[in-house]
Amino acid sequence: MDILEKTTLDLVGGAVREKTGFVTTFRHQISVERGGEEGDCLHTRMGHYHALHGFPSCVVTDGVVNFFLARTDKVQRVGFDPRLTRVAHSVSRMRPLKKIACTSLLVAVVIGVLSELTGNKWQYRMTVDIHYRMESTPYGQHDYELWKSVLNGSMYRWKESVVRQLTKKDCKCEKEESSLRSLLNWSSVTELETAFNVAERHEVKQRREKEYQHFQQRTKTSADALLIARANSPLEYPIQGVEVRPLKSILIPGLSLQAKYWHRYEVNLTAALGTFDVAAEVDEVTVEGAGQMHLSLSSAQVDNLNRQLQFITYTNTIFNPNTADTGYNVSALVTVATKTFLRYDKLRELISSIRRFYPTVTIVIADDSNNPQKIEGPFIEQYFMPFGKGWFAGRNLAISQVTTKYLLWVDDDFIFTSNTKVEKLMDILEKTTLDLVGGAVREKTGFVTTFRHQISVERGGEEGDCLHTRMGHYHALHGFPSCVVTDGVVNFFLARTDKVQRVGFDPRLTRVAHS
Repeated sequence: MDILEKTTLDLVGGAVREKTGFVTTFRHQISVERGGEEGDCLHTRMGHYHALHGFPSCVVTDGVVNFFLARTDKVQRVGFDPRLTRVAHSVSRMRPLKKIACTSLLVAVVIGVLSELTGNKWQYRMTVDIHYRMESTPYGQHDYELWKSVLNGSMYRWKESVVRQLTKKDCKCEKEESSLRSLLNWSSVTELETAFNVAERHEVKQRREKEYQHFQQRTKTSADALLIARANSPLEYPIQGVEVRPLKSILIPGLSLQAKYWHRYEVNLTAALGTFDVAAEVDEVTVEGAGQMHLSLSSAQVDNLNRQLQFITYTNTIFNPNTADTGYNVSALVTVATKTFLRYDKLRELISSIRRFYPTVTIVIADDSNNPQKIEGPFIEQYFMPFGKGWFAGRNLAISQVTTKYLLWVDDDFIFTSNTKVEKLMDILEKTTLDLVGGAVREKTGFVTTFRHQISVERGGEEGDCLHTRMGHYHALHGFPSCVVTDGVVNFFLARTDKVQRVGFDPRLTRVAHS
């Protein structure tokens, strides 16, 4: 623990003494060499890279023995490949995890195989305010440092409608007054600090602040820094370090025109997934296309044009493009996952209804009942848990065993009907960049629910941020007029397996049925 607390490493391995007295640390170096059409080459060699600074008995390596301490969130995101069933010892192939091996710890072997994390980056699926990353200008301040160098002595006029989208005061979690509008919007306010006793709060805040600072140190990379492409074009513009959250606005840093004398200067900007605007209008600059996907700026004064470029804003409006081929084999691409607890009669009804329409699809069941019953049948995998382990712990177990491209989550008291078309859900994920699509659930009363919610985080002060949850959606999904884009769905959804496995569910939430 001392090593993980004092370094940015994610995993530290120990040493194992065999009965023969032989001690192993299983230190390996792993590298991938680019190959041809047949694929790349994976090289595994015994050894390490260098000693760990501050811990002379430890070295930095890629592989460790099956006795290690790791950061839970990182291991949960990477996970274990359930297709590897009989491997007792393996190199810890979690390249994004920083690992070391120490020669001072001895215990029995713990069996496990970590799967390699490849390709796509994890995407945080929450709607929050826009901000510049790391060292760039913080979001949520009226006096943008980025603007100070260009505002003094400049002739400009604010566009209040645009500025209001950028400048936010610290939020306050205050419950709205009871009204018809607030009831329809279903706005809830919860003071999370009330979960702790008054005597505990100061210690909890200090501990969480320390953990947060440590998290920032561990996750900070060179890709977070704001980099500006120099004016070879001759336009300067940011190439990394800028974040734009869905349907939010941002002031674009680093735009500048470095051109020699000319009778008139013009800059054209085009967006694919949003619109441009200006937070202020500078004298002697012509702006065309404000609020649209194409923005044109022109002026006879390059200094004035550069001042105007400092006020350019970008607002995301569309985030579900792309297309793909159709024609789906549900059994090959989808696994149905569910969690059951003391409802075997309902579970059997669910399975029977699934088999009517999808006879060969795999069904994974997580079961934490106190008197478990074995569910027999082809293409059924049932995993037993300690009694009352909980709702989200069961979800984590079930999805960890899914190996297909998609997983379909259902509650154990659902029933498939002729209107349950998994292919329609697959079509949406295949043709968009969405990671999860929710369906609708019809109650016995005939009431249909989709549980659509908008979730946003508003920046607060020292007491923390505000999490807002409201009924509703953002806009219709392009190409699917009966679908809308939202942040929350009902417990009937199809999702990309790799994305859900990386995010996971909080196992401390044990009895929450809808989320």
